[in-house]
Amino acid sequence: MKKTFQTLEDLAACVGQEVAVSDWLVVTQAQVNQFAEATGDHQWIHVDVERAKAGPFGAPIAHGFLTLSLLPKFYENAFDVTESRMGVNYGLNRVRFMSPVPVNSRLRGRMKLLTAEPIAGDGLQMTWETTIELEGAAKPACVAESVVRRYK
Repeated sequence: MKKTFQTLEDLAACVGQEVAVSDWLVVTQAQVNQFAEATGDHQWIHVDVERAKAGPFGAPIAHGFLTLSLLPKFYENAFDVTESRMGVNYGLNRVRFMSPVPVNSRLRGRMKLLTAEPIAGDGLQMTWETTIELEGAAKPACVAESVVRRYK
């Protein structure tokens, strides 16, 4: 269920807490193929379905960076700030890919707000720890510490 915050200050009050959990998202072979085209990463474990079935994961898997690139989708799906006109990615502090993501798996993002600091331009710089859960897996697919700026 999507959470709504009225202001950036309301969101900043959540530092140290899990703020939101996104809906589940299915990673399809079409997405993997499109990501391969966009990035030039055509490694067989991603795009050669038959060969990947005989490979170490028993199926094609999503690129790690495809999994990471879903962060904005998870944020958009999980929460909104009514009085914020835009947000931008500012960078990453730490990223770990902990489990392969087989095609047709379901992922969701679990967002914890680590820091929230005012910035010039009437904004807020936030550091998020996002755990990308892989349905049914003992370990998450990815844990990423991302830095995002949002503006009023």
